[in-house]
Amino acid sequence: MIEAELKARVHEPEAVLRRLDEWAVGRAEVYQDTYYDTPDGALEVRDAELRVRTVHGQDETRTVLTYKGARVDEETGSKPEHESRVEDTEAVHAVLRGLGYVPVIAFEKRCRNYDFEAHGRKMLATLVRVPEIDGTFIEVETLVAEDELAAALDDVRAVFTDLGIAGEDVTRELYTDAVRARRAA
Repeated sequence: MIEAELKARVHEPEAVLRRLDEWAVGRAEVYQDTYYDTPDGALEVRDAELRVRTVHGQDETRTVLTYKGARVDEETGSKPEHESRVEDTEAVHAVLRGLGYVPVIAFEKRCRNYDFEAHGRKMLATLVRVPEIDGTFIEVETLVAEDELAAALDDVRAVFTDLGIAGEDVTRELYTDAVRARRAA
């Protein structure tokens, strides 16, 4: 499956939050993300990602192992995504290190997630704050087959319009790059 996703800076987070609250019940979650690569950076070279994400929610904590392949859409950065829930967080970190992967960056995302249907698709909207990065972001995504990507991205853009997010606020900047830049400053 392809993660058809767009991300944008949010200038009026309270207004967007109110609109999302009209569509669905939000859930506050804190993500602890650790990205892995080979010591020579082979995954980054091929535009792939390997991530362990532990999600701390009100009712549960869960960990997900994710592999994202190279972008299939340069304009949006949409990628094929394969994800699996794991039962033992420390074990999955140990397995990855044992296979020769090394952690390259870890950081926290504070999120408010909304699951809803729009334009005939299951969507996930996430308001995001990364403590190390200034500002609030919104991500809207839906999982689709590759041949549905263009139509799905149009639907995601329509959700942005419904939320009052302007096209010029869409960004392809990665949180990993922004956190790296902040830490290097």
